[in-house]
Amino acid sequence: MEVDPELYESMRLELRRGSLVLAVLARLREERYGYTLRQALAADGLEMEESTLYPLLRRLETQGLLHSEWREEERRRKRFYRLSPMGVAMLAALTTEWRGINASLDKIL
Repeated sequence: MEVDPELYESMRLELRRGSLVLAVLARLREERYGYTLRQALAADGLEMEESTLYPLLRRLETQGLLHSEWREEERRRKRFYRLSPMGVAMLAALTTEWRGINASLDKIL
């Protein structure tokens, strides 16, 4: 039996959504601006559209997990992001949770 492509895409996106939060937090252990963050994630196999990344960054900042600041670099203003102390703690907690879920799924699958 074939998989319904629309249903598959919906479930794939749902599965991916939480993983992207963890990936973004992990990559922002080092300060980056949006474009270099997208490049780093893509190099790791997690490509993300700007329309997904920037709202996610704003939400994480609003939640207190990121700090950002505008700076001029290469004669352009760029917004640089980094983890806040609360973001560091959240990354550690979510990493522990992810590893537990992953271990359970490995057993089940």
